[in-house]
Amino acid sequence: MTDAEATESPDLLENSGREDRYRAPALDKGLDILELLSTQSGGMTRGEIVKAMGRSPSEIYRMLERLVVRDYVARSPEGDRYSLSMKLFVLAHRHPPVRRLVSRATPLMDAFASQARQSLHLVVQDRGKGLVAAQAHCPANWEFGVRVGARIDLLHTGSGHTLLAFQDEIAREDLERRWQETDGAAQLEALGPTLETIRKTGYRIGASQQIRGVDDISVPILNPDGYALAVLTCPYLERLDQPGHASIDETMGLLQSLAQTLSLE
Repeated sequence: MTDAEATESPDLLENSGREDRYRAPALDKGLDILELLSTQSGGMTRGEIVKAMGRSPSEIYRMLERLVVRDYVARSPEGDRYSLSMKLFVLAHRHPPVRRLVSRATPLMDAFASQARQSLHLVVQDRGKGLVAAQAHCPANWEFGVRVGARIDLLHTGSGHTLLAFQDEIAREDLERRWQETDGAAQLEALGPTLETIRKTGYRIGASQQIRGVDDISVPILNPDGYALAVLTCPYLERLDQPGHASIDETMGLLQSLAQTLSLE
């Protein structure tokens, strides 16, 4: 662009001035690192990043460590290479789809709770845990429920096992990376036969691993590729004082119908 063209473009000059006025060097540096790593499928060493960015080793080291702590960048097990984690992907895809799913699911979950006279909650995967994103309360006097916003263990809950059984490769790799310094990866591998059974049956029914006397019924909500967007779990309570109370098999049928309605074809 020539000087004359710039003179004739006040909006462009205003934008340029705004960029100079609101500079945030530390933020720019972090974004530069993320953009650089996004082009490198095999990751980069700290020295390679320093050379590519033309900055001092000390400032790159500090910024890299903060990005690792905040989980935007992953350090290799050997500690000498850095690559993007899945966090940006998760952030980009987390909230709008979850909001839409919860908005669509809530009235159907309420209808299920009224018909089955059981409580129900919807769980999504979030940063290595399960997150309760919605709940429907049983209209009867007695119920067992999990509060919205609660974070649950994927390895030791019916909802978690069902999510793990129907996870895609990206989600699995993210979990393996998060759990590489704990025994989580080994526990996930040991769950292989259990998860395979859940995949074959398409659901999980079993005693709660937290509360005695509760049977968890978990069914996945699937995307078109057959992977879990979320899981619906009913902590089934058998009523002894109501002979006409829905049986666990009847409740299971209602839950499968609801999950099928919410699944994407």
